Amino acid sequence: MWAGCVFYYITSMLDREFSYYLANQNELLKKYNNRFIVIIGEEVVGDYDTHEQALFQSMKKHEKGTFLIQECTEGEKAYTQTFHSRVAFN
Repeated sequence: MWAGCVFYYITSMLDREFSYYLANQNELLKKYNNRFIVIIGEEVVGDYDTHEQALFQSMKKHEKGTFLIQECTEGEKAYTQTFHSRVAFN
């Protein structure tokens, strides 16, 4: 139960950052296309070539759980996953 509460808390903490990304995706694409951006609150505080660079550099400056790393790409592919299964239900 406790671990679920922590996950919900962290997810809720980054809702603001993800909502900012979604609301401003088209504008952000013009400046950061195919880059990994670091968002705190409603501000881009860094952009990097790779997710690893974004994480490593951001952890030097900011506490874990306080920033969102988002690949800045067109459409939903950077934040949506589809899973397929061969399970059949009778």
